Amino acid sequence: MDTTPADTTPIDSPENDTAENAASTGAVAAAVPDLVGETSTHPLIPQSWAPFASFSGVILIQPSINIERIGFHESDHDGAQQLDIAANTVFPIVLESRGRGTGSRTAADVVVKPDTEIRAPVTGTVIRAGGYVLDCDHRDGFVVIEPDAHPGWEVNVVHITGVQVSPGDRVEAGVTVLAPGATDLPFDSQIDSHTAEPSWPHVQIELLDPAIPARLSPGDAC
Repeated sequence: MDTTPADTTPIDSPENDTAENAASTGAVAAAVPDLVGETSTHPLIPQSWAPFASFSGVILIQPSINIERIGFHESDHDGAQQLDIAANTVFPIVLESRGRGTGSRTAADVVVKPDTEIRAPVTGTVIRAGGYVLDCDHRDGFVVIEPDAHPGWEVNVVHITGVQVSPGDRVEAGVTVLAPGATDLPFDSQIDSHTAEPSWPHVQIELLDPAIPARLSPGDAC
């Protein structure tokens, strides 16, 4: 896998994450066409398996070569790390606050072409994988990887269907197929307001410190 041509220089810094700074990060998307209201064209810029974000030595590789846009938003996990957006990230945008009290770039929604295989965003070892019920009603898939670059942390990949890896498997960034595609969720997502119509599915990726407890979400009570 050759990712050397990609520029991993961050366009923002987690040490200065004010509202003004987050707004300037979102301004990166201003140079691309407004996708809202488009009905036929989903812009695609093939970048091979290029980095899209990083933090503390962990470089996250885009999980597909067919990406329309990447939207960064607030995670609902207090252990989620604030990601630095790589300079060549595909049409990045920082989404509106969800009022979660976490960093504005602690999760990434990667909008992908339907039925396009999803590959590992990081090299490491699978520690959990399988299916779960989202919001008590929708079947979804996930993979959790311990990255070689930061043992003890976790990279969570969710909204994928047909998971093809198991705990203990070794995965290589941009090489190992995690699933044949992203989950087509039967409801609107926040990122859908910033993409062409009809909306494509997205894969959510987070870099977590599991030593910080997760919050109880409504789905945990199902």
